[in-house]
Amino acid sequence: VQLQASGGGSVQAGGSLRLSCAASGRTFSDYAMGWFRQAPGKEREFVAAINRSGGTTAGADSVKGRFIISRDNNKNTVYLQMNSLKPEDTAVYYCAARKSSLLYGGIWIKEDEYQYWGQGTLVTVSS
Repeated sequence: VQLQASGGGSVQAGGSLRLSCAASGRTFSDYAMGWFRQAPGKEREFVAAINRSGGTTAGADSVKGRFIISRDNNKNTVYLQMNSLKPEDTAVYYCAARKSSLLYGGIWIKEDEYQYWGQGTLVTVSS
């Protein structure tokens, strides 16, 4: 599956952005999806994940209550709504996909559990 992330940009602290990740090439609803990010000089870290149906989600403690992951299987797209952005959210954001046989549950939070990756989109939050 090919993944194309978009929606990054520059925003002031407290602002919002919505990232999108469009998938192509395979049946999107067969894949669990995740968002990761990598800040300058740091390792890539988990942000949020969603199962095949969209009924189960998970988020890192650092983004809970601020970021919302969702998906539209009819549009082959996963979203990351980011609210109340902070300077420490500055990073390149990556979407990732993992083939899943689980219709219920099926959340993965480790980088090496995902098989396909998008190219990343830069989010810069200024104070």
